[in-house]
Amino acid sequence: MTVLVLHTDDGVEIEAEQADPPGRTLAAAVLAHPHPQMGGDRHAPVPDRLFSELPAAGVAVLRFDFRGAGGSSGSFGGGGQEAADMRAALERLHDHTGLPVWLVGWSFGADVSLLVDTPAVAGWVCVTPPLAIEGIDGAAGADERPKVLLVAEHDQFCAPRAARRRVEGWSATEVRVVAGADHFLAGALTRITQQVQEVVLPTGEP
Repeated sequence: MTVLVLHTDDGVEIEAEQADPPGRTLAAAVLAHPHPQMGGDRHAPVPDRLFSELPAAGVAVLRFDFRGAGGSSGSFGGGGQEAADMRAALERLHDHTGLPVWLVGWSFGADVSLLVDTPAVAGWVCVTPPLAIEGIDGAAGADERPKVLLVAEHDQFCAPRAARRRVEGWSATEVRVVAGADHFLAGALTRITQQVQEVVLPTGEP
């Protein structure tokens, strides 16, 4: 694991960690955490589990703290400014691996990821996204690259029916239901990891 300090295009220092596969790198993914004003940081359960397990499957991963969280400078920007944090992480991992990068966010991090649609993006995996940040329809929602939404069956903020209605008309978008889980995914992390791995690895890879 490598600890990094990334610099956003608006002058914020972002603390991050990167982990590479022990063998060939098959895919790359940036991992984004839940709402920083609700205690979210890069060590939250979903990014923590993915950061620990995806490298063994051949996925290079980078997790980071949004501005104002953990070791990052700056202060909370309402979502739109946090897109600059994710772009800095995306650019670092893309430069490092030479691969298109999947954006994998949990909750608030999922919504922020949908604001980032630069050419280096491979696609989006949105874990229990609230789908509440303004601007996502005009960014990723209109993009032809794949979007997979992992929506908890009993999500308190955006349940499957609401999620399907919210993304109706989006391009290349699939909603998958995480049975029996709520927004916080207690007991469902293994299934989330399997789903993310299935999406981001190239077809034909384990």
